Amino acid sequence: MELPDNAAHILIVDDDQRIRDLLARYLFEQGFRITTACDANTARNAMRGLAFDVIILDVMMPGESGLELARELKSISNIPICMLTARAEPEHRIEGLEAGVDDFISKPFEPRELLLRLKNILKRGRGPSGPSEEIRMGDLTFHVGRGELKLREETVRLTERERDLLRLFAQRPGLPIARHELANDDSTGSERAIDVQINRLRRKIEIDPANPVYLQTVRGKGYILHTD
Repeated sequence: MELPDNAAHILIVDDDQRIRDLLARYLFEQGFRITTACDANTARNAMRGLAFDVIILDVMMPGESGLELARELKSISNIPICMLTARAEPEHRIEGLEAGVDDFISKPFEPRELLLRLKNILKRGRGPSGPSEEIRMGDLTFHVGRGELKLREETVRLTERERDLLRLFAQRPGLPIARHELANDDSTGSERAIDVQINRLRRKIEIDPANPVYLQTVRGKGYILHTD
């Protein structure tokens, strides 16, 4: 089944493989792109390289809980989160609301109910302040899903690493991202290598790479991407 370029991308985070597989199959059949993760760390790794439109997040997971991950994500981004809870866990709903979770659905649930909730979240999230499939930087446009950078109508060639970096920055426009976080997603694991890659990326997106307007350094923190 071939999905359209603008199909919403959903990250499913649940330690129960049966639930992950069932949701992944059902939502893919409903026209969504799907990525799955079994725990919080796997979810973070996925988010470093891909931009998601909504996260389905289980509360109870071994190690770091879904609530802890939700608090972290909501502190640095506005990505919508639909949390899976057990019916006997009202305190988790309260904690989730305090963390900024967008919706809840109780287990067991009907897949059609989840589908309706996701569609409602996406309608809200793709409003004026929601995440976009494209980001603009002057005459440049970066399509997140395709990983395609264009200068007006001309395609700008990107390396795979440059594409990954742009996707990560596009997921958090206007928010600083630490060097060590960028380095964790790089095979070299070197913060110095990140500085080199940032400089190369600037040559492709900045008019004057020595005085960047869009991809700027945040002293003591890392880098930040400003978009139009």
